[in-house]
Amino acid sequence: MKANVQIVQLEYLVALARERHFGRAATVCHISQPTLSVAIRRLERDLGVPIVLRGHRFEGFTIEGARVLSWAHRIIAERDELLADVERMRGRLNMTARIAAIPTSVSAIPLLTSRLLASHPAASVRVEALSSREIARRLADFEIDAGVTYLDEETPPGCRQTPLYQERYVLLAPQDSDVMAAQTVTWAQAATLPLCVLTPEMRNRRILDAYMAAAGVLLQPVLEADTVGAIYAHLDRAHLATIASHAWLYAFGVPTGLAVRPIAESRAGPTVGVITPARVPESPAADALHTAAAESEMWTVFDNLLRQFRTER
Repeated sequence: MKANVQIVQLEYLVALARERHFGRAATVCHISQPTLSVAIRRLERDLGVPIVLRGHRFEGFTIEGARVLSWAHRIIAERDELLADVERMRGRLNMTARIAAIPTSVSAIPLLTSRLLASHPAASVRVEALSSREIARRLADFEIDAGVTYLDEETPPGCRQTPLYQERYVLLAPQDSDVMAAQTVTWAQAATLPLCVLTPEMRNRRILDAYMAAAGVLLQPVLEADTVGAIYAHLDRAHLATIASHAWLYAFGVPTGLAVRPIAESRAGPTVGVITPARVPESPAADALHTAAAESEMWTVFDNLLRQFRTER
């Protein structure tokens, strides 16, 4: 079969997948809706398979369409990588580095992106907060250049990894709580407080559930959120507490009226790092991000910050 597939058709398809609406997809592509619809129908005709499920509105993709979409992401990503690599040969890296980060690491991302942009002033960055599982899927589908996630048994195989820091957990709670009278607390004591934590689909939450279970208690939060920002927003206003990664303290600090206590039985948690697919040639964005990660010194920055908060008790 010979098909005249044009990259612009694939770009329209990717836009449709992202927007989930023909009109919005046409708008972001700067074309009319009929033009987008005709282009995708022509792609279906040229490939000889149905791609889009159509009704009164966009209803998703066929099985064949999902496969075509995966190839579209890959082809566009490799086109962009080719252009970025040529720019790098000319002594300048002009690219958009697409990063997806687990919510617990988002507060640390400025240490990575600032290093990247300092080394490559012509570059730009797009950051999304996603679960570790969604990061793995997006990497496999070429929808992102790199993930900032846990380096553990759930890390996708065959990835290049650069460690950033190792999570350490502390209790962040109202300073007038009886539990905060001691210099350290236990997981069991933390479990008695009204806790605000991440939602169960987040890897951090599964880690905390396991630590609580090992201590013989059940984590029963009064509030769940899917971002660290939402957790912090509730701490002082709702008089809640949380089990925080020490990386959160870098961006959010300790709100007025709250205090930090180390958890006595808490060992160092999993390592957080940058992951990218191991491919040859490697994406210029991926290579630049690994270099920035190695130079970021997050491990030292966060451990020093934690010692500072302990000293200020």
